[in-house]
Amino acid sequence: MSTPYPFTAIVGQDDLRLGLLLNAVSPAVGGVLVRGEKGTAKSTAVRALAALMPEVPVVPGCRFSCDPVSPDPACPDGPHAEAAGVSRPARTVELPVGASEDRLVGALDIERALSEGVKAFEPGLLADAHRGILYVDEVNLLHDHLVDLLLDAAAMGASYVEREGVSVRHAARFLLVGTMNPEEGELRPQLLDRFGLTVEVSASRDTDERVEVVRRRLAYDDDPEGFAARWAEEEGALRERIAAARVLLPRVVLSDGVLRQIAATCAAFEVDGMRADIVMARTATALAAWAGREEVIADDVRQAALLALPHRRRRNPFDAPGLDEDKLDQTLDEAGPPENSDGDDQPDPDGGGDDDGGGGGGGGVPPQADGEDRTPPQGSEGDSPSPAPEGAPDTPGRPAGGEQQPVAAAEPFRTKMLSVPGLGEGAAGRRSRARTEHGRTTGARRPEGALTKLHLAATVQAAAPHQRARGRAGRGLVVRRDDLRQATREGREGNLVLFVVDASGSMAARQRMSAVKGAVLSLLLDAYQRRDKVGLVTFRGKEAEVALPPTSSVDAAAARLESLPTGGRTPLAAGLLKAHDVLRVERLRDPSRRPLLVVVTDGRATGGPEPVALAGRAGRLHRSEGTASVVVDCESGYVRLGLAGELARELGGTAVTLDELRADSIAGLVKDVTAAGRAA
Repeated sequence: MSTPYPFTAIVGQDDLRLGLLLNAVSPAVGGVLVRGEKGTAKSTAVRALAALMPEVPVVPGCRFSCDPVSPDPACPDGPHAEAAGVSRPARTVELPVGASEDRLVGALDIERALSEGVKAFEPGLLADAHRGILYVDEVNLLHDHLVDLLLDAAAMGASYVEREGVSVRHAARFLLVGTMNPEEGELRPQLLDRFGLTVEVSASRDTDERVEVVRRRLAYDDDPEGFAARWAEEEGALRERIAAARVLLPRVVLSDGVLRQIAATCAAFEVDGMRADIVMARTATALAAWAGREEVIADDVRQAALLALPHRRRRNPFDAPGLDEDKLDQTLDEAGPPENSDGDDQPDPDGGGDDDGGGGGGGGVPPQADGEDRTPPQGSEGDSPSPAPEGAPDTPGRPAGGEQQPVAAAEPFRTKMLSVPGLGEGAAGRRSRARTEHGRTTGARRPEGALTKLHLAATVQAAAPHQRARGRAGRGLVVRRDDLRQATREGREGNLVLFVVDASGSMAARQRMSAVKGAVLSLLLDAYQRRDKVGLVTFRGKEAEVALPPTSSVDAAAARLESLPTGGRTPLAAGLLKAHDVLRVERLRDPSRRPLLVVVTDGRATGGPEPVALAGRAGRLHRSEGTASVVVDCESGYVRLGLAGELARELGGTAVTLDELRADSIAGLVKDVTAAGRAA
């Protein structure tokens, strides 16, 4: 086993270290979600935490880590006789993004269950993580069906495996730690709420600190054991401080005044449900114990809010998590200071503990106590220009080259569902029909590899004719491997939604472009909810460009759309050909993910020889490859040329106006897209 990087050797990242240490002091806090750019010690810190956790007493030989003091009465390895327990180090179990359901929850031997009536169960990662840490790297990329299983286990403290009437249950209580890079997409709100705390991390911009990070990392890579030995004293001191805080934790007093501040803060930030209040109370208590105090004070409440609320406040999916600290301070003041907050019991800036050598603590120090706003709210100065004041002329001033300044998007709305025709086999999602591991059963087939979803009726039907030849004598059914049938199921998949947006001069009227951006933003929001990948191609002037390569980060596409300038000619053919290049590359990278092309234009084509004919040929190229497409017709005015409809026919798709995109009149849109796709 490799030597882990010492927790106390991590440079900076006070918020990250504090969030992990509070969970080590009080696992009831509920875990931590670490958000940040790549290369910021997220995984290193999580893996180093296990070495600081107290050892776990377990029943000897139990695969489910039962506590010898109070063993699980429903343990599959039980019942356990009274015996002295043995201690082992706390485990950190890593859940790979591509893990199967059987790997997560465990697997039943269906063949033995049918033929022998034996519950032969092989535990999964949830059993391994019981009473330890379950670590999910890139948790935002986890498949939906695995997310559902995690939600169930986190809510009930147990894992259930049920296959055709055969059921196994075991305890699964763990500290859930997830890391993610927001550039790769956001996390489902249901799972987001299951994390007790969230912290934002980023690389330091201080030269000396960056030098120290590199120096320590190189020293560790050259001699891991020697490097760890040099930090052994600091690690031991931190381990003792965690143990002392755990002992102190039950004695910490949470006064009524503190509870009122917590409740007022959660109400002010309009968080859903009561979990935020409970998590804040537990976090504030853990902060007091970590600082060596027996009473929660005002600073503990403020720190708890900064850790427990940013990911729970009501917000648009494209907004970055964060809290308005001025509003937080005002709310805490209005709720009244706790009775003990008289200025004498404030924690010292180092958290009330000794210097741990540069990594132990951050105890009690607010993540943003230095005044630096690390997660500025959207719309702050420098993000994007604000819309023109009411009454401004429809055509703003033009910079050199005819380019106009970006305009803000109109208010997004709920769109009708656009889907790809046919039956796919792509990544799990919520858009188009697909053959999946989860969903309604549509038939049966012979299994390829391990059996995962038994089709009981088909299995019995296959085995029944051979019972006499196999010498069946008792009540049990004699089942062989060849009799087993895998259920085929139909569910929904996520698609690649590629937006091709016309940003030319014909689209540049301020009110019109605002409506267009609002429509695209609405479709992006729909893609976020349906777990799609998205890409953005824009065209104007003389060429087209890939504004955003296909990504799972829908909010990145929204940001690019907001800053999109307009003006110039309309190279429609160039936009379609650029989209063709993007789709060709994506088919090589991910052949199972089917694309949906959404062209947002008024259909006009200018610039170069025969621009309309070139656009038609580019459209037929997409049609020849079977790409499902929708044209959002942005033409306005009393006189309509119908050019967007002509483009839709060349693409083999359908056209819909901006108004129809949200109206009941396009209820048959998916049917039209399907029919057009088949005709192609």
